[in-house]
Amino acid sequence: MELGMIGLGRMGANMTERLVRGGHKVVAYDRNSEAIDRVAGFGALPAHSLADFVARLQPPRAVWLMVPSGKPVDETISALKGSIERGDVVIDGGNSNYKDTMRRAEDLIASGIDYIDCGTSGGIWGLKEGYSLMIGGARAPVERLTPIFQTLAPAHDQGWGHVGPSGAGHFVKMIHNGIEYGMMQAYAEGFAIIQRKKEFNIDLHQVSEIWRTGSVVRSWLLDLIAEGLKDNPALTGIKPYVDDSGEGRWTAFEAVDLDVFAPVITLSLLERLRSRDTDSFSDKLLAMMRHEFGGHAIKKD
Repeated sequence: MELGMIGLGRMGANMTERLVRGGHKVVAYDRNSEAIDRVAGFGALPAHSLADFVARLQPPRAVWLMVPSGKPVDETISALKGSIERGDVVIDGGNSNYKDTMRRAEDLIASGIDYIDCGTSGGIWGLKEGYSLMIGGARAPVERLTPIFQTLAPAHDQGWGHVGPSGAGHFVKMIHNGIEYGMMQAYAEGFAIIQRKKEFNIDLHQVSEIWRTGSVVRSWLLDLIAEGLKDNPALTGIKPYVDDSGEGRWTAFEAVDLDVFAPVITLSLLERLRSRDTDSFSDKLLAMMRHEFGGHAIKKD
C-alpha cells in the first residue's frame, strides 16, 4: 500500500523504515534534506518539496504527519490543503491535543478530506517491537488504511484499534501518557528510597532485575530502568530536570473538567515542573518562614 510521510524525526523515520520493510511504498518529505536522504537510504521515495510530495502520491492519497503538536500541524495542513483533494486522507500520528484534532477534522471533512488521529506509542523501540496505535476518525478511511496500521503495530491483531470518532485516538493517547507519568514517578520514588538506605548498601540494578521476573510491578518501564542502571548505576552525568510533552498537563486539566479525582497523575506532573526549578524561590520562602516563626536555622548558599 502507498503512504506519504511528512516529518522524519527519529520516530517518523523509524515508522517509515518499518513500513518499507513491510512492503509498502512510502513517499517521504521533511524540511531537513538530510533527513530525507537518510530514509531514502532504506528504500523510501524522497520528495524535496510539498508539491513534489503530493505529485508522487496516487489518489486517493494517504498522508501521515509526524510533526510537533500545535502550530506545526496547522501549518502543515494549511500547506497541503491547496494540493490534496476530495477523497484523500490525512493522519496525524503525533501528540496533538484532541480538541485541536476535532477542530481540524471538522474543517477538512467539510472539504471532503478525511482526517484520522492516531495516538502512537512505542518511542525509539517501535521500529523493532512495533507501535501501539490508538485510532480515531470515520470507520471507512480507517478500514482502508488497515494494512498500514497492521504493519506498524506489534502484530496484525494486537496493539492497535479504532477507538472512536475524530479526537478519540488522541484523547486515549493523552490518558495513556498521564498514566505513564504516574508509573514513572512511582518507580523513581521507590528506587530513591532504596538508594537512601545507605546501611544496607543495596544494589539497585540487582533489585530491578529481581523485579523484572514474577513481580507484580514488572513492566517495560522496569526493563528500561534495569538497562539504565546496569550501564550507569549512580546516574552520573544526568541532570535532575524532567521535561514533559504536554499530554500529562492535558490529562490533569481533563480530570478537573470531568470532576475526576486523579492525584497521582497530577502530582507526577507537578514533580516534573518542580524538577526544573534549580533556584526554587518557594523553597527559599519556606525556609525563611520556618526561621521567622520558629527560629529554625537557614542553610546558606
